Amino acid sequence: MREGKCPKCGSDEIYAGLNIAPKSGPFASNSIPIGLFSIAALDNYVCAQCGYLESYIASAEKLKEIPHKWRRIKPPFSS
Repeated sequence: MREGKCPKCGSDEIYAGLNIAPKSGPFASNSIPIGLFSIAALDNYVCAQCGYLESYIASAEKLKEIPHKWRRIKPPFSS
């Protein structure tokens, strides 16, 4: 969606909430917790045609924290 195309319906009616406040802080609605004292702001992309939403961590530094704080989900074993 960051390239302007919806992966669900194919629309190019994509809007980005890159500068929507508040993005960080203890009561931010546009962020996720990474750890006890770490919050990552999100950049959101919405398709105005079907409503599909994608969110991306806005800071490369915060993204690097994820593997150290969150549990990895591995795909099921396939034969």
